[in-house]
Amino acid sequence: MIVEETYTLSNGVEIPKLGLGTWMIEGESATQAVKDAISIGYRHIDSAQDYGNEAEVAAGIKASGISREEIFVTTKLAAQYKSYEGAAAAIDASLERMGLDYIDLMIIHSPQPWGDFGGNDRFIEGNQGAWRALEDAYKAGKLRAIGLSNFQAQDIDNILNACTVPPMVNQILAHVSNVPTELIQYSREKGMLVEAYSPVGHGELFKNEAIVSMAAKYNVSVPQLCIRYDLQLGLLPLPKTAKPDHMKNNADVDFVIDERDMETLGGLEKIKDYGEASEFPVFRQD
Repeated sequence: MIVEETYTLSNGVEIPKLGLGTWMIEGESATQAVKDAISIGYRHIDSAQDYGNEAEVAAGIKASGISREEIFVTTKLAAQYKSYEGAAAAIDASLERMGLDYIDLMIIHSPQPWGDFGGNDRFIEGNQGAWRALEDAYKAGKLRAIGLSNFQAQDIDNILNACTVPPMVNQILAHVSNVPTELIQYSREKGMLVEAYSPVGHGELFKNEAIVSMAAKYNVSVPQLCIRYDLQLGLLPLPKTAKPDHMKNNADVDFVIDERDMETLGGLEKIKDYGEASEFPVFRQD
C-alpha cells in the first residue's frame, strides 16, 4: 500500500508518500481521525498551529498504540511569526502542546501573515528570522526536518540567500487542473520535495465531468484518481478527511494512470471558484 512507501528528503530522512491532512478537523474529532488513520496504516499526519488541533492530533498518536518513532508528524509555524524570537517561542510551544520530544517536520505556513497573503510585502527579514529559529531547533534535535509552505520562487530565494540549512519541503496547493509546474520544478531544483495539499481541490473536483468520467474508466473514486495523479507527478498528497472509509479509499491507489490520460488531466481548465473555501487566502482566485 502507498502508506508503506516513502520519499527520502535531502537530509536523508524518510517521509511516507501519503499523509493525512487535518485542516478543519478539531477537538475529539481530530483525535479520533488520527487514531483511525493510524489503525488503517497511515504513518504520516499533517497538522499546524493555525489548525488549532496540535494537542488533539498528538493525543490520537499516543492513543494509537503505535510507537512514536513509526509516525511522521508534521506541523506548521503559524503565518504570523515573522521574527526569530516569536518563531523560536512558537516552535517550543508546539512541542509542549503536542507533548513530544521532537517533531518530524516543521514548516513555515506562509511567507506572509494571512492578512497580507498575496500582497507585495514578502516579509524578507521576518522570514529569514523565522527560518533561523527553525534551523536552531533542527540543529538542537527538536525537529528532524524543516521546510516551507506556500512559498513562491522569490520567497524560496530569500531563504536560500541567508540559510545555513536549506529547506527540505515546499507544501503547496497542487491538484488536477491546478498544478503550478514552474514552482514545482523550481522547488525541486533547490532540493525540496513538493507536498500537495487539497489534492481533490477542496471537493470542487467532484463537479468536473471529465474527472468523474475518467475515474469511472479506471473504476476508482474521484479522490483516488486525483491522489494517484499527484503521486505520478512525484508529489506527496495530503488528503484531508475524518471518515475512516474515505481514509481507506484514499490509500487504495494501486493503479496507474496511463500517459495519455495524465496529459488530459494536466490540460483541464483551472478551477475558478473554490466555493466556500474561497474565503481562505490560499484558495482566493484574484
